[in-house]
Amino acid sequence: MRIGFGYDVHRLVEGRRLVLCGAEIPYERGLLGHSDADVAVHALMDAILGALALGDIGKFFPDSDGKYKGADSMKLLAQVIEMMLEKGFALGNADITIVAEKPKLAPYITQMRENLARAFDCDIAKISVKATTEEGLGLAGDGIGAYATVLLEKN
Repeated sequence: MRIGFGYDVHRLVEGRRLVLCGAEIPYERGLLGHSDADVAVHALMDAILGALALGDIGKFFPDSDGKYKGADSMKLLAQVIEMMLEKGFALGNADITIVAEKPKLAPYITQMRENLARAFDCDIAKISVKATTEEGLGLAGDGIGAYATVLLEKN
């Protein structure tokens, strides 16, 4: 078995869509980034790559490469999952915590879990997505962060 941990954070800005775990969240601001800036999926990809000792998403999907501008992070995740499978591993489980003061994410958690379960072609019971705030501290409404932990099992 292998354990991986990932973290990502992006600033909230006007004029961008807010996408988390592939779910579009209605909100007046979105996350600033080279791709769609899906912090939860970015943290998850880093956790998988870390468990495989392959580095981080910047190594595979650099923001200096124009082909990733506006990229759908769920499509990038599919490439990371393919790397995981090629190395002979399967997802044991994934646990993601999204840190955001606003918007409230509870109504979208099931959709996020379903999106990720579909990406991994696994039972939704293997995917945990939670949301919390920092009680007005830390990001204080200016951004959204995410932490992810994965357990990979050798096939």
